[in-house]
Amino acid sequence: MKDPKALLGENIKKHRLERKLSQEQLADLCSLHRTYVGSIERGERNVSLENIVLISKALGVSPSILLQGIS
Repeated sequence: MKDPKALLGENIKKHRLERKLSQEQLADLCSLHRTYVGSIERGERNVSLENIVLISKALGVSPSILLQGIS
């Protein structure tokens, strides 16, 4: 079973790249720091629900999309 933090990070990165956004652009849209977004994508952070919602809104997807594959 893959680490849930890593799966979340992969999902965020996938959707970010589909929208042709840099980590810095995504961070600006979410009012988060670029290094924080990078650490989320690398699976290093245990992200709060509030930040998952912020990121999902910036990416134009529902939070459940970012949590796909996590059981």
